[in-house]
Amino acid sequence: MRILFMGTAELACPCLEALASRNVVGVITQPDRPKGRSLHLTPPPVKITATKLGLPVAQPVKVRESVTEIAAYRPDLIVVVAYGQILPQALLDIPPLGCINVHTSLLPRWRGASPIQSAILAGDQQTGVTTMYIDAQLDHGDIILQRPEPIHPTDTSATLHDRLAQLGAHVLVETIELIAAGTPPRRRQDETLVTHARKFTKDDGRIDWTKSPAAIDRQVRAFNPWPGAFTDRDGTFLKVWRVALVNDTVELVEVQPAGGKRMSYEAYLRGRRT
Repeated sequence: MRILFMGTAELACPCLEALASRNVVGVITQPDRPKGRSLHLTPPPVKITATKLGLPVAQPVKVRESVTEIAAYRPDLIVVVAYGQILPQALLDIPPLGCINVHTSLLPRWRGASPIQSAILAGDQQTGVTTMYIDAQLDHGDIILQRPEPIHPTDTSATLHDRLAQLGAHVLVETIELIAAGTPPRRRQDETLVTHARKFTKDDGRIDWTKSPAAIDRQVRAFNPWPGAFTDRDGTFLKVWRVALVNDTVELVEVQPAGGKRMSYEAYLRGRRT
């Protein structure tokens, strides 16, 4: 089976590594982007991983304009994980075994761009990984496999992301083995259970102190590390990395002032007094 891998973000790297021993004929990822204060041109995580694995990499600016080039790989199956562009129907029609996606939620819950953050923010007690066939609609295709993962009370998007990335790699391998054997299950999503995970912005990180302590705690954890929860203290910006719930109130635990380093809230207060 000739596999073409399409992915960009860190989330996709364990999946690509899990396929390294298989016949991966190429990797499609996003172009290098300026990053950091210096705006240094930086390759996406998947490109770095693919290069280490010795796999050929292509970085089309617009995938819809690169269908002919992608077809030249002659893939039997296309695997998509956190790629970042919508695939046109002409591309979906290329591989005879279809295009499959690894999505970090138990679809049809949390279709969309930010399923991990959305699950924590909503107070869900579990999430998981879904492998699915890709169709023309966003996260709409038939489900192949699903595996649940609990959301712990202390989970941030970072900690949950890392567990789901590893789980996704295991589920992907199992899915490909079923496809190779010609026995993949296929189940339609229940449209009555659909929820959507919208794309968050930096403004979503502003803490509304009129919300319940539990909601504020979920917001801080959901937006760690991005876009980051924040508030104002004495008219100055303060990023909030961690809070604690004590007697139904919110206590700041770890913060970061503008231009400063992460520190305990006690250390921050000491610095303000000196």
